[in-house]
Amino acid sequence: MGKGKVLITGGAGFIGSHTADLLIAEGYEVHILDNLTEQIHDGCWPDYLDSRIEKIKGDVSRFEDLEKALEGIDYVFHLAAYQDLLPNFSKFFSVNTVSTALLYELIVNRKFPIKKVVFASSQFVYGEGHYQCSEHGLFHSGMRTIAHLDQGKWDVLCPHCQKKASPALLTEESFDPQNQYSISKYTQELIALTFGKRYQIPTVGLRYSIVQGARQSFRNAYSGILRVFTLKMLKGEPPPVFEDGLQFRDYVNVLDVARANVLVLQKKEANWNVFNVGGGKAYTVLDFVSIVNQVLKTNIQPQITHRYRVGDTRHSISNIEKIRSLGWSPTRTPKNSVEAYVQWIQKQNLKKDYVAEAENLMEKTGCIRKAVTPK
Repeated sequence: MGKGKVLITGGAGFIGSHTADLLIAEGYEVHILDNLTEQIHDGCWPDYLDSRIEKIKGDVSRFEDLEKALEGIDYVFHLAAYQDLLPNFSKFFSVNTVSTALLYELIVNRKFPIKKVVFASSQFVYGEGHYQCSEHGLFHSGMRTIAHLDQGKWDVLCPHCQKKASPALLTEESFDPQNQYSISKYTQELIALTFGKRYQIPTVGLRYSIVQGARQSFRNAYSGILRVFTLKMLKGEPPPVFEDGLQFRDYVNVLDVARANVLVLQKKEANWNVFNVGGGKAYTVLDFVSIVNQVLKTNIQPQITHRYRVGDTRHSISNIEKIRSLGWSPTRTPKNSVEAYVQWIQKQNLKKDYVAEAENLMEKTGCIRKAVTPK
């Protein structure tokens, strides 16, 4: 007898499909609900999906589709999300936030006997987070202003002495969402954890850092640095670096994320909590260029463009001690992620220059801006 039936919303995607693989290996029956959006899947079921998965094409924000998918289910991974950088603000909430409210509405009103919900949140809910000044101590930075960024002033400064400050690790009790995606994800957290506790539906949220590895969409502009740098450097072209390349980021392998997903599903002590899921180490963007060069055995220098993405944070590094206390730790490095992605992407049919297409669109909509007087 199996361990139960699991529904993964967005299960045809990057994180969802790897989570499905691990669940099947552990004896669960997996169903996935996915709308196969053109932005990610080009309207087709990907061939990497395990044949044992029950596939349902539908939209997580449509009542009828989600209601049908929940029939006979024991556990839910709510991973479906709209991820982008474009200023179509309402879509983030109609997909990410409304779908979460609908999930709990159906569980409560239809009395679906769901034993646990695990949902995907994001490191982005922290915004800039806290910074440390060597003289004045810890402070909350707030949002970097367009006026400063347009002048190429990338770093966060101490509000008292105006000296460059160092980023503090992001911890779960903090939040300061500063763009449309992060606001929608934090609102999702409030809905899920509040209704989960009120109606005694065990619920866990995971704030993923930048997740990387095989199956990450090459069509989606939100996929970020791994996609852009790899696609450019495989063609021998310099990867375009935003700001000055010295911003710190925290990268985690998708296989480690899948392990974290299944762990919190199985651990009662995780219930009604939110956990950071990160790589445990910070790298600059320029460090990442070096890692891709190492994997590809190239020596391509980056192009420092003096451009920036509106809504980006200067530094983002998660503290993962809370989820370590459950027995999880990252086991893979960014180099492992790049190696897996390169092996996968070289087998894909790339019909056009997806990087250039995405950047042109983001520039037209004002998502990418250039510093007028770069420092």
